[in-house]
Amino acid sequence: MNPISILLVVLVAFLAGMEGILDEFQFHQPLVACTLIGLVTGHPAEGIMLGGSLQMIALGWANVGAAVAPDAALASVASSIIMVLGLGSGTANVQTAISTSIALAVPLSVAGLFLTMLCRTIAIPMVHFMDAAAERSDFRGVELWQILAICLQGVRIAIPAALLCFIPSEMVTNMLNAMPAWLSGGMAVGGGMVAAVGYAMVINMMATPEVWPFFALGFALAALNQLTLIALGVIGVSVALIYLGLKDLAKQGGGAGGGSGDPLGDILNNY
Repeated sequence: MNPISILLVVLVAFLAGMEGILDEFQFHQPLVACTLIGLVTGHPAEGIMLGGSLQMIALGWANVGAAVAPDAALASVASSIIMVLGLGSGTANVQTAISTSIALAVPLSVAGLFLTMLCRTIAIPMVHFMDAAAERSDFRGVELWQILAICLQGVRIAIPAALLCFIPSEMVTNMLNAMPAWLSGGMAVGGGMVAAVGYAMVINMMATPEVWPFFALGFALAALNQLTLIALGVIGVSVALIYLGLKDLAKQGGGAGGGSGDPLGDILNNY
């Protein structure tokens, strides 16, 4: 990579690390982080492909109470850098580079948990410094410690990203080209299975009697080759509007004497 690309990659990594805590502009999401790194390194299409695959894995990742989800920021940034390094010489197979990066994303996300635990441990004394500044009515001091703690989360991703950028691209390319067909094929299959597991986690959280018919209808329509993405989108919006119209009609008493306000749910409950 040239110095400008390295600087931009580190900037994206820094923003992704902070967004893992702020969760405001979504820079830590795989689709955003991988696309940005692919864009600044000259591989936008490959970055979108990698980010889309990783996003399917991360759909079911969420912090619940004290249980912290795997670190999507480090997984996205590090795997996309590895992919870019593998494609740097132009001799590596694109699909192999993407599949290998997907396979590496999961252990990288677990390694990111250790880094975020380290940063949060370091941030504990900062809370006491903020309390002391608040007792002195030093609001600027409170803000500075807050900004420093957030920047610490960005540094935990920026430093590994900078170190990865200095790995010779020829070495990564040679490793990808040396992979036997059974290993690269296995990584492709494994990456697809992990993505399916992530989507299944989302379905498990969202599954209710009211939404199952929409899932079934969507899968059935997606199997039709003649329907484009625009057509599927039009069908989805139309079905949603019909459902909302029926729901409002039931609330207004336009149906046959009441109900729960959810006509589709009432029909399913009758069965």
